[in-house]
Amino acid sequence: MQFGVFTVGDVTQDPTTGRTVSEAERIKAMVAIAVKAEEVGLDVFAQGEHHNPPFVPSSPTTMLGFIAAQTSKIILSTSTTLITTNDPVKIAEDYAMLQHLADGRVDLMMGRGNTGPVYPWFGQDIRNGIALAVENYALLRRLWREDVVDWEGKFRTPLQGFTSTPRPLDDVPPFVWHGSIRSPEIAEQAAYYGDGFFHNNIFWPISHTKQMIDLYRRRFEHYGHGAADQAIVGLGGQVFMRKNSQDAVKEFRPYFDNAPVYGHGPSLEDFTRETPLTVGSPQQVIERTLSFREHFGDYQRQLFLMDHAGLPLKTVLEQLDILGSEVVPVLRKEFEAKRPAHVPEAPTHASLKAAAERARELETVSPEVVGLEGTR
Repeated sequence: MQFGVFTVGDVTQDPTTGRTVSEAERIKAMVAIAVKAEEVGLDVFAQGEHHNPPFVPSSPTTMLGFIAAQTSKIILSTSTTLITTNDPVKIAEDYAMLQHLADGRVDLMMGRGNTGPVYPWFGQDIRNGIALAVENYALLRRLWREDVVDWEGKFRTPLQGFTSTPRPLDDVPPFVWHGSIRSPEIAEQAAYYGDGFFHNNIFWPISHTKQMIDLYRRRFEHYGHGAADQAIVGLGGQVFMRKNSQDAVKEFRPYFDNAPVYGHGPSLEDFTRETPLTVGSPQQVIERTLSFREHFGDYQRQLFLMDHAGLPLKTVLEQLDILGSEVVPVLRKEFEAKRPAHVPEAPTHASLKAAAERARELETVSPEVVGLEGTR
């Protein structure tokens, strides 16, 4: 199981000091968080994609490429790649390039985002959101898997004899998660291709999240990719920790109360009861996160949001130290002990490359041998 952090890259005033960092400071802070995440033993750093204030991550490949040069192990992911408003040809090129630079430590989470005005900014209509997600991703898959592509669709100009360069590293495209919190069509899309499904459930109750994940699992099995409990699932979460839970609540409350995304709404207590947000001791975070398995089954990736709402970088780095030293080692051990042998681990470039090599080896075996193998 993979554990990591994701960032939305918001530039938010610190309510305890009244100070707002500059865009340059926020960008450099995101890099520092990624480097720290690797240092404390996390598996994944993921960043969103936004094209509007108060967010800064408008160019994920630039950011992740810079981070790739300063790290050696951590998987670099997006927590949203806007499949609706980005050209799939450019996605194919940009992320294959990043894949080479990062020695395969790259995957993507496709999503439609949560900012309606982004569609006309990039020449699209929000009413076509689902159709764009479906068509653009179908083309992206072909661009990564076929050396020469002829294609015609509804939302972009046709392609004739087109080759996307560079080709994916080792002829293995980056693994794709489809991220959605409310659209069953996206869960269906993930299941159809046998890709991962990531439910970033940071604002949603268990009942809704379970409904979406159960749909994805059923349809994953329907399309013949494996049993429902073998589907590749990821979850979001939010945590804030101190040794003493009362201290954690006291310190985090002003950030929660004034956060642009949920401030001035439900109380901190109500929000922690209804969503995955956990504010307390490391042990409380461990217990709450382990409980996700009871509701959603065995899953492969857990990402935490830790750097939002104006929290200073020093505090975020302290949180990462706690997460890496006190929380994730316990979670890793407990989840692994409970995971049945037939439930797959989270995909990596190495595992996908090995699977592709096995498939190519089978293709070279004569039909007679394959038939004999099947009788054993």
